[in-house]
Amino acid sequence: MIQHTQTHHLRVFIIIWLGQLISLIGSELTGFALGIWVYQKTGSVTHYSLISVFTLLPGLIISPLAGALIDRESRRWVMIFSNCGAALSVGAIALLLVTGKLAIWHIYIIVAFLSICNVYHWLAYSASITLLVPQQHLGRASGMTQLGEAVGKLISPILASILLVTIQLQGIFLLDFSSFLFAIVTLLIIQIREVKTTNNNQDDKKFPLQEVRFGWNYITARPGLFALLVYFTIANFTVSTAEVLITPLVLSFASSTVLGNVLFLAGSGMLVGSVVMSAWGGLRPYIYGVLGGELLLGFCFILIGLKTSVSLIIVAGFAAFFSVPTINSSSQAIWQSKVAPHLQGRVFAVRKMLAWSSRPLAYLIAGPLADKVFEPLMKKNGFLAGTIGQVIGVGSGRGIGLIFIVMGTLTILFTLVAYQYPRLRLVEDELPNTITDNY
Repeated sequence: MIQHTQTHHLRVFIIIWLGQLISLIGSELTGFALGIWVYQKTGSVTHYSLISVFTLLPGLIISPLAGALIDRESRRWVMIFSNCGAALSVGAIALLLVTGKLAIWHIYIIVAFLSICNVYHWLAYSASITLLVPQQHLGRASGMTQLGEAVGKLISPILASILLVTIQLQGIFLLDFSSFLFAIVTLLIIQIREVKTTNNNQDDKKFPLQEVRFGWNYITARPGLFALLVYFTIANFTVSTAEVLITPLVLSFASSTVLGNVLFLAGSGMLVGSVVMSAWGGLRPYIYGVLGGELLLGFCFILIGLKTSVSLIIVAGFAAFFSVPTINSSSQAIWQSKVAPHLQGRVFAVRKMLAWSSRPLAYLIAGPLADKVFEPLMKKNGFLAGTIGQVIGVGSGRGIGLIFIVMGTLTILFTLVAYQYPRLRLVEDELPNTITDNY
């Protein structure tokens, strides 16, 4: 009986995952195409990076309220309504484009609303997985989730480059809108078992700030989880500072078509890594997957910044993307197994808000840092042209390359320091599992 129920829940998870896979592909197409449109329209790294800021920041601000709602309401309906909101947002961008009224500030506002929809969806989706997947398969389920993201990132650059020429930007928006409708249909035809709550959970109607305090207190009372949160907050800053600059880096010496090919080939590393995680489940303990993956990621950033070589960026990018599913899936498996299902909405909301808070900061800093500091330093007659420039070259894009080297080095150093802290290294041994496979 239990085996039959588990099989049913796994089937439901796969249906949901398939719907989100299609939706992710559509969203990645829109994100890539919009980034190209804004960068070519303005020629500014700062304007380009601001899209990433508005993609993240509003969702992070609203996440405590979202987490409280998800712990109290149907997670399935939260995902449905968030997909509806995202579909309407894409439709609004398409309408503005067709009428010739689309401006940069329109994109910022609509992307900000999309950010809010996405955070509701992500929290509901993440908290639903522990209700559908047995504990021993959490690593594989997280790997499948990463696989969906990998497919979107892999297909979108090269496909968007083709579609921009054939069906143009408005056609891409239509495809994205259709992908959201597909995801909504998959959610409408399935059921997700409700989370088991206590009377205290049902009656405890707190204000958002109290929900933040609850999630914060839960995490800080467990030093291993708190250390993992701090580690990701810092690591996300160094990684995001470099990550947002990969498009301007390649476009500084190559065409948008080459960029699409680079991101396609490098992004295939994430696809391969996700398949490996889905089949394997990751290292045990999971913390080794987190720290080992970050070391590899830092080393790859250094290689990417070394020279204007398409082949080197593809190889290093492949390895970097390969490490991402290991890092994210291993971290997700730790949190899902150590936080009780009926608390995951609130705890994961605080976790996301704090761990990702450094990302919009990195995006805000990256553009001006490249435009105003590092690029001038690495000009032909720049201050560093006679020293570092002799190693990595000078001219357009070499300042961005130096940023990659600096951030990669910082990522490696901080990971080595983090490994020395026993509460982080032994987090899985010190904290008990909070979920069971009783269906």
